[in-house]
Amino acid sequence: MNKVILMGRLTRDPEVRYSQGASQTAVARFSIAVDRRFKREGEPDADFFNCTAFGRQAEFIERYLHKGTKVVVCGRIQNDNYTNRDGQMVYSVRVMVDEIEFAESKNASAGNEGGFNNGGFNGGYSGGNAAPAPSGASDGFMNIPDGIDEELPFN
Repeated sequence: MNKVILMGRLTRDPEVRYSQGASQTAVARFSIAVDRRFKREGEPDADFFNCTAFGRQAEFIERYLHKGTKVVVCGRIQNDNYTNRDGQMVYSVRVMVDEIEFAESKNASAGNEGGFNNGGFNGGYSGGNAAPAPSGASDGFMNIPDGIDEELPFN
């Protein structure tokens, strides 16, 4: 079985191209930064994964995703090895995207525009503590204020 699920932020705007031929297919290439759960001193805080999506998903990525957007990617790992100009074998992997979804609301992602802080990965939401009013949400979802968990009938 070859399946991977990653959650992270786009490190740059996606690059989308269309294949040549009778039926053009969109091909989106992007990379995501995924926070490491355990961090050791002197090691990076995040890992970076190159991803590729095709067809309708590539068109979705082109239309709605940009640098800093937090996403969940489901797919498979594929070798992306090649021989460079010096004749040396270069080993790398690529995530071939089967599914992709937003991992946070549009309002939350606005607070993470760019997604980076001083060159490092900023995986957390950096918004203020004030709860937004339930009305006026532009994405059609109501914002739920912090601390309301005790009042909800389900947990």
